[in-house]
Amino acid sequence: MSQSDIVVVDSVTKFGPADLGRVSIAASHGGAYAGYLAARAGVRGVILHDAGVGKDQAGITALPYLDELGIGGATIDYKSARIGDGRSMADSGIVSHVNQAASAVGCKVGQSAMDCAHAMQAIRVSGGEVPGYDEARFVLRDAQGGSQVIGCDSTSLVKPEDAGNIVVTASHGDLLKESPSWGDRPDVLAAIFNDAGSANPTRLPDLDTRAIAGATVSADSARIGDARSTYEDGIISHINETARARGARIRMTCREFVQQMIDSARENSA
Repeated sequence: MSQSDIVVVDSVTKFGPADLGRVSIAASHGGAYAGYLAARAGVRGVILHDAGVGKDQAGITALPYLDELGIGGATIDYKSARIGDGRSMADSGIVSHVNQAASAVGCKVGQSAMDCAHAMQAIRVSGGEVPGYDEARFVLRDAQGGSQVIGCDSTSLVKPEDAGNIVVTASHGDLLKESPSWGDRPDVLAAIFNDAGSANPTRLPDLDTRAIAGATVSADSARIGDARSTYEDGIISHINETARARGARIRMTCREFVQQMIDSARENSA
């Protein structure tokens, strides 16, 4: 195998049929749902972003999951490369954690992302069936005369019918390098993400351009990749100007932020 067999992507949601059996450097967080998407794509090995590791080490939970399937897994230190930017991961990423399947072929902490990817090419593909993943999109709170609150373990699960609702996601709060906007997603009332250790989550000012209230919860307060934890445990770490104008503030709980957005919308419609 050669470097051409290593696919570099900004997100595990970008895998396609051509990536079957390949090794990938993918700039998604290393949570369990990202590991599931990589496994479903049939990769031989994947290098993810550790997202600051965070609460309950959620930023690296993909690694033991991938081990169970015989797939190599590693994460990149969040201080060494930008999440959501596969090229940054490939060019400057330094390995922070590896699973047993990766370690067995020479992957190790401190290695460059590309050296780790080359080593993963020696992993034998097991071809085992990937078990289904528990529901990753769900209603956290019914409308009750206002906006529904929808939990999405990945931003890719936001749907057109979410227009006017609040989406509580467990994705990181940075834009993908090759998709630097909210894109064709609906005009939700508010969107909440995990900050993945970032001091300046780039999704938030982008949401201001659509008059969408945006916020992140701190990676230390809620498990990345777990929207229920975002909602139940999250503490707001960053907000955009739209959210600030609607009464949001740093260090609110996520639940308080959601309630404030609902109350603000009701006041404005009265």
